[in-house]
Amino acid sequence: METIKLRDEYIKLGQALKAAGMVGSGVDAKFVITDGLVKVNGAVEYQRGKKLYDGDVVSYNGEEVRIIK
Repeated sequence: METIKLRDEYIKLGQALKAAGMVGSGVDAKFVITDGLVKVNGAVEYQRGKKLYDGDVVSYNGEEVRIIK
């Protein structure tokens, strides 16, 4: 499982997908999120601006990324 290290208190879901290389751009992130293809901590998430904190896990397209402080 890949990790993303937080520089601030949180990272937004769209930014996390881009940082992990799961999508190529913010527009791609928007579409995969609004299509219900992304899960946060096992639940489908539709908000691109969802704030992710230490310990959260993002799943998309068979890949998982953990957010760490």
